Amino acid sequence: MINKTLKKISLLMMSIILLLPLMMVATPKAQAAETDPAYSAIKKRGVLVVGLSADYAPFEFHATVQGRDQIVGFEVSMAKQIAKDLGVKLQIKEMGFDGLIGAVQTGKIDVIISGINATPDREKVVDFSKSYLSPKQTVLVLKKNAAQFTSNVNSFAGKKVGAQRQTTQETFVQNNMSSATLVSLQKVPDLVSQLSAGKIAGVVLNDPISEAYAQQNKALKVIYPQPNEAEGAVSVAMPKNSPVLKEKINQAIDDIVSSGKLKAYKKEANTLMFAKQSFWSKYGNLFIKGTLITLALAAVAVVIGSILGTVFALFKLSPNFLLKAVGNIYVEYVRGTPLLVQAFMVFFGTQVIGLNLSAFAAGALAMGLNSAAYVAEIIRSGINSVNYGQTEAARSLGLSKSKTMRFIILPQAIKNILPALGNEFVTVIKEGSVVSVIGVGELMFQTGVVQGASFKPFFPLLITSMIYFVLTFGISRALGYAEKRMARTGR
Repeated sequence: MINKTLKKISLLMMSIILLLPLMMVATPKAQAAETDPAYSAIKKRGVLVVGLSADYAPFEFHATVQGRDQIVGFEVSMAKQIAKDLGVKLQIKEMGFDGLIGAVQTGKIDVIISGINATPDREKVVDFSKSYLSPKQTVLVLKKNAAQFTSNVNSFAGKKVGAQRQTTQETFVQNNMSSATLVSLQKVPDLVSQLSAGKIAGVVLNDPISEAYAQQNKALKVIYPQPNEAEGAVSVAMPKNSPVLKEKINQAIDDIVSSGKLKAYKKEANTLMFAKQSFWSKYGNLFIKGTLITLALAAVAVVIGSILGTVFALFKLSPNFLLKAVGNIYVEYVRGTPLLVQAFMVFFGTQVIGLNLSAFAAGALAMGLNSAAYVAEIIRSGINSVNYGQTEAARSLGLSKSKTMRFIILPQAIKNILPALGNEFVTVIKEGSVVSVIGVGELMFQTGVVQGASFKPFFPLLITSMIYFVLTFGISRALGYAEKRMARTGR
């Protein structure tokens, strides 16, 4: 009896020992199923940060609601409901469409809700929720040219066809309209503008967008290519390996679709799209806001550029080999790379090292760093233009090298370089348009927003050009006045 009991105990202990590794492996899995890094970060923060490009009515666009500019659209309404279901607040970050996936990967945003399709290439770098919409591909053409084209995509052979960059529309043109020439641009309004000007024959868009443009502009017509291919599953994009967040969002999408909320959101978006208001009352505040942000960007960039430019100019003139090398490498590298690349590097690079800069801060820093390289060369040439006898005279009077540079050389150099420096400052104002790709709401960014919301591709550009002219002309006149005053005092 005792032997049997001992055998049973031994068998039980051996079973426990054998099952112990399985239990140890299974326990973390059970815990992991309750959360994931992305979901935990959202719950801890209490905010769901949604990235989108608000130039894609009726998906998301700007509209004046109760006297205030707001980002609206049926996907914005969806985002609000998803945030509510997750038990957190909603924060929207607006940026260029081609910067959204990079923003998810670097943690700038939590999810993308911006008419994005789940393609095989994108699924390699981000996860997607279940689909809530499957629009059809269409081609928007000028009505006067419609007789040239049929539903057969081969009718566009030899023609230029536009598509938004990094979208399924671009892929559709590449795969199905290979005999046509693809024109890829970042914003849909720019494509429609080229279509209206006759520079391209058609624009591939999904049917909600193309039908909205055709409804607003009677000079346009929608063609449905055969076979009428769906553009793909429109879904919510999120970081890779986010199973819990994906499950929660899928539950929210199920409720939104099955309850009929999505249809209600679409109806509400269409009403806002075609609300009867004057152009200026609807979009005037966007131009004002964009102008103020442009000026603020330029002011910050000029300060950074002037300070760093002076430092690097002195580095380049230094007898110290190391300082001279640093100055030369910086100036040559920055002048040899586009500001667009530098803006992306600052915006995403700072996030990688744990510095979460806003789009405005990253844009202003990138512009300042870029301007510093050009200012350095301007100041260096100005210093070299001052007669060396000035330095010798100052040193013979007992002034140190630093005081000679500060009190004697630099003041004279500034008088010589003021016109070139003024041109650089004017250029900084205009270059602010480049940083719109990372979501800085400057003037050109807001112009794109107005183009997308109003379906008027040309008129907003005309207003923007006048605003830029007033800004640059005013600064040029002010610098010219300062130059005359300095010339007068130098006599």
